[in-house]
Amino acid sequence: MNDNQASIAQQIETAIHQIFEVTEFQLQNESHMHSGPAIESHFKLTLVSDDFDGVRKVKRHQLVYQALADLMPQFHALALHTYSPAEWSQSPQVVESPLCQGGGK
Repeated sequence: MNDNQASIAQQIETAIHQIFEVTEFQLQNESHMHSGPAIESHFKLTLVSDDFDGVRKVKRHQLVYQALADLMPQFHALALHTYSPAEWSQSPQVVESPLCQGGGK
C-alpha cells in the first residue's frame, strides 16, 4: 500500500517509526468522541522512546510535530503522551481522554 492509499493512522505510524527508536506505540482514533463525521480527524498517541531520555515534555512534543509535519494538515487534533522507557515502566498506562465539550456525540 503506498502513502496515497494508506490511512492517516498508518501514515502516522510509519512516520513515527522512521524517526524514533520506538519502545511502545499506541495510536487511537478518537474521532468518534467528537462532533462531526467519525473520520480520521482526532488521534491520541502514546509514544515511548529512548529518544525522550532527558528531554523535556515540550521538546518531545515538538519533535513529534516535526516528524508529522507533512501529515498535520490531514487531521484536526493530536493528543500526545510521550515517555522515556524509565517513565513508562513506572506507570505503563494510557491516559483516558475526556469526552468532547464542543458538541460531542
